[in-house]
Amino acid sequence: MAGLTLSGIGKVYADGTRAVEDLNVQVEDGEFLVFVGPSGCGKTTALRMIAGLEVISEGELRIGDRVVNSVPPRDRDVAMVFQSYALYPHLSVRDNIAFGLKLRKMPKPEIRKRVEQAAQVLGLTEYLDRKPRNLSGGQRQRVAMGRAIVREPQVFLMDEPLSNLDAKLRVQMRTEIARIQRDLAVTTVYVTHDQTEAMTLGDRVAVMKKGALQQIAPPQELYDRPANIFVAGFIGSPAMNLMAGTLHRTDADEFQLQLGSQTVLLPAAVIAARPALSDYVDRPVVVGVRPEDMDDAALHPGAEGTTLRSVADLIEPLGSDLIVHLAVDAEPVRGNDDIEELAKDLGQPEPGIASAFSTTLVARFNPRSTVTAGQPIDVRIDTERLHYFDQRTGLGIWATEPGTLDQFRL
Repeated sequence: MAGLTLSGIGKVYADGTRAVEDLNVQVEDGEFLVFVGPSGCGKTTALRMIAGLEVISEGELRIGDRVVNSVPPRDRDVAMVFQSYALYPHLSVRDNIAFGLKLRKMPKPEIRKRVEQAAQVLGLTEYLDRKPRNLSGGQRQRVAMGRAIVREPQVFLMDEPLSNLDAKLRVQMRTEIARIQRDLAVTTVYVTHDQTEAMTLGDRVAVMKKGALQQIAPPQELYDRPANIFVAGFIGSPAMNLMAGTLHRTDADEFQLQLGSQTVLLPAAVIAARPALSDYVDRPVVVGVRPEDMDDAALHPGAEGTTLRSVADLIEPLGSDLIVHLAVDAEPVRGNDDIEELAKDLGQPEPGIASAFSTTLVARFNPRSTVTAGQPIDVRIDTERLHYFDQRTGLGIWATEPGTLDQFRL
């Protein structure tokens, strides 16, 4: 096995279109790295450059200790699983899995051994003599994975392998892929636009936007410490709520956050964890709150000072929780490219179009809440879990000077 190093990798097409810019990623030996981002962000182009299917315009690509920029795809010792299964319909499952090994003129006993081992790992032993047309979508995808596994490559590359499956099969195959990768301990680079796949599969997740890497970190760190507005809004379902706010210091030397005509008190721990916030007193900031950090205040006695008054607009009962849509008179975030791109990617109207003076929030309430549509409600905010971003740069505000890249870790 081997690690993978992308140093300043870029891709510029003949017409001048830049698909990937200055991509720097170190994938450790045996690591499962997931590239995620909206359509057209450059994630598949990056994967194809690793595979050798796209010429690298800039930078250096290493597999192990070997520079492979000019090495043909067949000699890079990587195996790729495509979005389409790319199976030969006239060949059996056994022959599809063995196809690459036969091209290498590997001895028949070794081919048989590898195919049977892969079939056992993938649960395909009883299907080896069937044709692809007699298999389900999930079984066909396992055959495609088997064809990659038998090659015993240094690196697995997977390009949205689950996108053609229905929702239930996707969940099952996610589990299978995670188990197989863990058992084989092969360095794996996986591309998807589905952030749920990215968060559940990856040891680390690399978020891309318009050809540029936004943040690379373990899934929980992406969720808890997003580097910027784009990562904050892209990771999480439902998405993080974003609105304009202003931080004030009270006469008692406490901090409060003004959101439209309403205010919430901030505990001292918030400022201690984000010292740079003290430089934003009386300045506008972008405030982010995740749906699960909001709840019906009636279920939280003593929540005074941490609530927003609103009216429930739409209730979506899911059994495990209630998805509640509500509006507050906080100003929406305008003039930020990340916000506008996120809204477009999520199929939402641009912020501020519905109302210039209100923001629609999506909250995940405890199912014990008795809230109904049209009912006035106090919404309890977990103020220790709020996120803050510089309105001009879009960067997360944490511990250093405002507006600098040192405010987060890439």
